[in-house]
Amino acid sequence: MLTKLTHWLDARRRERALREHAIDDELWQATLKGLPFLRYLSPADCARLRETTSLFIAQKEFSTAHGLELTDEIVVGIAAQACLPVLNLSLDLYRGWVGVIVYPGEFVIRKTVEDEDGVVHEVEHDASGEAWEGGPVVLSWEDAQLTDGRDAYNVVIHEFAHKIDMLSGATDGHPPLFRRWHAPLDAQRWADVFDHAYDRFCADVDAVPRRRWARFERESLIDPYAADHPSEFFAVCSEALFVQPQAFETQYPELYRLLARYYRQDPAGTGILAQA
Repeated sequence: MLTKLTHWLDARRRERALREHAIDDELWQATLKGLPFLRYLSPADCARLRETTSLFIAQKEFSTAHGLELTDEIVVGIAAQACLPVLNLSLDLYRGWVGVIVYPGEFVIRKTVEDEDGVVHEVEHDASGEAWEGGPVVLSWEDAQLTDGRDAYNVVIHEFAHKIDMLSGATDGHPPLFRRWHAPLDAQRWADVFDHAYDRFCADVDAVPRRRWARFERESLIDPYAADHPSEFFAVCSEALFVQPQAFETQYPELYRLLARYYRQDPAGTGILAQA
């Protein structure tokens, strides 16, 4: 009886959230037009993404900084991109935090780092996105609009991939695996494919001569920044999966299959999920 009551209350909350945070048709169509990489979604999937976006907006608190006016365009544009990775999973992967902070453009991050000699330094660097463990996601609206799909860049997907990665307790490129969604994919299979791909990518980056570095950065589908840490490799590859799926599948077929099975989406249309 208690279980039935809980389901009834959850259904009522969902209905109220969808009603109170319904997305205007004109705004939704404009959002889809601005996110051309969503073209692989079926009409039914687009409808589910629209509902999921409304539910996300109901659960999160959006705010802005540096005088940026918070508009429906900003909220829906970011929320739709954030919801894409969990479309066939659950918004529960974004549990435990509520804030999305939007800056007009890049913002400064200040961090404390310890060097090899144990000396602590205060460093600053510009960023277009930042995901805080247990805290908000911070984004540059200027960068969040770079969504034409001409490269594999997507700062929103990148930062929300970090949020998923954090759920495992360590931000290390090994996101949590759930039997109901990911079986027979397990931790050993993930390590076999992901860690090997990361090590190989790092070796490729290290092998680039200094004189060819600029060209490598321009031509590489995966941003060399991904070699900094396994968590960055996971986030950058998540961008590629959704934004440049055909190129990603061609260049990294085994890694594509791993991420497609993780997110339970096959943007390149390979049929891999039907074979799983």
